[in-house]
Amino acid sequence: MSRTLEADVHPPYAHPGYRSTHLRAPKQPLVRVAPSPLEAAAPAFPKQFVTEAEADLTTWGKSAPLGEKMVLVGRVLDEAGRPVRRSLVEVWQANASGRYPHPVDDHDAPLDPNFLGKGQVLTDDEGRYRVVTIKPGAYPWKNHAFAWRPAHIHLSLFGNSYAQRLITQMFFPGDPLLAIDPIFNSVPDEAGRRTLIADLDLEHGVEGVALGYRFDIVLRGPRATPMGA
Repeated sequence: MSRTLEADVHPPYAHPGYRSTHLRAPKQPLVRVAPSPLEAAAPAFPKQFVTEAEADLTTWGKSAPLGEKMVLVGRVLDEAGRPVRRSLVEVWQANASGRYPHPVDDHDAPLDPNFLGKGQVLTDDEGRYRVVTIKPGAYPWKNHAFAWRPAHIHLSLFGNSYAQRLITQMFFPGDPLLAIDPIFNSVPDEAGRRTLIADLDLEHGVEGVALGYRFDIVLRGPRATPMGA
């Protein structure tokens, strides 16, 4: 299926199968607001804004976290395939048991004291990023009967300021839960959904230690990565 309109790429604000969207989706047409001078003129994030350790989610505890270690790499690109330099990429995720270290997560699964599930990295001059983490587990989420979220990693991307923020989710190839996940399937076309699935990339893993995955992000245009999923 070809994609010609960027609007067709992104999921709707309210999706029938995703119950909580009906509580937070706008009921009135959106109003476009001009950017403030601070938002329009703010500088890009400097290199010293993020430390190298923040891109490795496996080193924050007293010992290694439980789970399957992995390396996530990719590039952030614009609609013409040009690199988006010095873009702040945030990641957050559940642990290997499918639980977030957050007070509202009451999933009956163990917390991992050596895994906080969050990190950040700046893209380099080629738009590249690299994150070391563990593969997250699936978890139940009470959206519907027998509802389980497939394993996924959340990513947010910033422009020149915190007000310029986009959020997406990355999924893993071959996951059978994708077929029944309302969030993944809120993306209106199959080609768009495929862009949310990472590619296995063994060469960017660590031999004998970690599997590698690639997830490129395109910010605009007909090949844009769906945001808000």
